[in-house]
Amino acid sequence: MNSLNIKIIYRFLGITAILNGLFMFIAFPFSFFNEENEAWGILNAGIITIFIGLLLYLFNKPKNTNIQKKEGYLIVTLGWLTLSITGMLPYLLSGAIPSIPDAFFETISGYSTTGSSILKDIEIMPKGILFWRSATHWIGGMGIIVLTIAILPLLGIGGMQLFMAEAPGPSADKLHPRITDTAKRLYLIYVVLTFAEFLLLKVAGMTWFDALNHAMATMSTGGFSTKNASIAYYNHLPYVQYIIIFFMLVAGTNFVLTYFALKGKIQKVFQSEEFKYYLFGIIGVSSLIVVLVVHFQDPSLESSINHPKVFGDVEYAIRHSLFMVTSVITTTGFVTADFTMWNYFVSGIFFALFFTGGSAGSTSGGVKVVRHIVMLKNSFLEFKKALHPNAIIPVRFDGKSVSQNIVFNILSFFIIYMFIFIMASVILSLLGLDFVSALGAAASSLGNIGPAIGSVSPVDNFAHLSTAAKWFCSFLMLIGRLELFTVLILFTPFFWRKN
Repeated sequence: MNSLNIKIIYRFLGITAILNGLFMFIAFPFSFFNEENEAWGILNAGIITIFIGLLLYLFNKPKNTNIQKKEGYLIVTLGWLTLSITGMLPYLLSGAIPSIPDAFFETISGYSTTGSSILKDIEIMPKGILFWRSATHWIGGMGIIVLTIAILPLLGIGGMQLFMAEAPGPSADKLHPRITDTAKRLYLIYVVLTFAEFLLLKVAGMTWFDALNHAMATMSTGGFSTKNASIAYYNHLPYVQYIIIFFMLVAGTNFVLTYFALKGKIQKVFQSEEFKYYLFGIIGVSSLIVVLVVHFQDPSLESSINHPKVFGDVEYAIRHSLFMVTSVITTTGFVTADFTMWNYFVSGIFFALFFTGGSAGSTSGGVKVVRHIVMLKNSFLEFKKALHPNAIIPVRFDGKSVSQNIVFNILSFFIIYMFIFIMASVILSLLGLDFVSALGAAASSLGNIGPAIGSVSPVDNFAHLSTAAKWFCSFLMLIGRLELFTVLILFTPFFWRKN
């Protein structure tokens, strides 16, 4: 491989900055028409961001437009950093979040669709800033769909390899044989679903502004809310919570399957092994266990939500248990109750779910269901091989053999993921967090979840972390969102060698 094509990298970063600046212009009217002083800070941030983008784009015209793997890794990682660095300008220039570490944390939490926050009082924030905050989710979610389905498989990483042919390029399971056409269809689905949820939430009782913000946060599996109590604010509106549950489930589903469902090919959805494990095996079973424990053993559910029952004991337990399980598994991070107050057993279940994640090819974070399926199947096969050492028994997924390279890739991913989680927990303890809170913050940041346990529980936030801990959690959110290898490979010496 020849030296890096720096100009093509800068050109892509320029496009990223320009698009980011245009979204800032969309946020401007929300402050301007509410006569908020922060409006001009948002507008100036948009102008500066677009100017930076134009400089990068116009003064870097590459002779060769081919993108090799090395450029691909750099474009993806530096693209997310470009979004985060320029994306914190509305917070800084408006004065809404004057601290750079805090502004960067809030911004990368948005783009990575983590949903962790340092804001102590969300409801006093200007509407333009709240919209921009939700927009960072929506932009990040939209980017991650194309990243996981169209880009990462071409770089040889990500759970979506299972949907790829051996030859480079999309396989027959893709929506369309060209990545650009795939991206357009995915964007359209993303926009349509966001708009549909917005309308339903408005009809269910939200204001139009809150409905828009929560729709963007749901479809991106982000979790930023316009209310301090998150979705617990709407405990008196059960239909709002059921609507959000449904769209969280959709957002955590492979968008390729969502495309097939919208085309009327429902059988393709239920033929998916990952979908069946995701919906019935994990969300269904986990929710049932939590419902039974909460309803029959633990009366503290009422006090933890602090709202009278609406339809009765069973409905109440089912709604909040299903909501919180779905929120954690899809890594959305919305909250209707503090699960850490239910009981220790339930808290243990939720902590285990921190390491599950949604489906590959969705906006959710975490390890992803497909990886767990392959690892479990491979482990069971090891028992068979112990009895029949000469037998050649491949791992099968959706009725097809999975290559050993993909199995090794998934095993490597999980080992590195758990190693980083353990080391991150130790480092956060060193940076001042108690042991339980360090575990929670590490798992939440790396899995892009949001609420955790300890001092970063669903009713707390990350404002009390030290500056060093905020920067470290920001790094964890970035590598977790970009599937570990995409970022970590940049720190290896052989990546920078000329081949």
